[in-house]
Amino acid sequence: MAALTAKYDVGDTERELAEYQGLSHLRVRVRGAVLTLESGPPEDPHAHARLRRVSATLWSLEIAGRGGRWEQTGLRDTRAKLVLALVEEFGWVLEPVVPWEPGTN
Repeated sequence: MAALTAKYDVGDTERELAEYQGLSHLRVRVRGAVLTLESGPPEDPHAHARLRRVSATLWSLEIAGRGGRWEQTGLRDTRAKLVLALVEEFGWVLEPVVPWEPGTN
């Protein structure tokens, strides 16, 4: 059986995210069967969430947790439905990250 890949789903995922106001800071990076939603400079990206291909049509959703760990949401569905769930149920994860500057508590 061929290895699962997500490279053909990048464009659709970017288009779906572009439908929502306030998410223009996000980009999609692919590695194998995983689509990672990230923002910030390419040399030091901030990961927000990722979609992992489980089978031809089934995906799982993970969100970035503390300490660089990935947290399972327990959601498994089509990629498009998980993007919708991510925006509607976990929208706080997609907020832009403002870099901390000394002297600005």
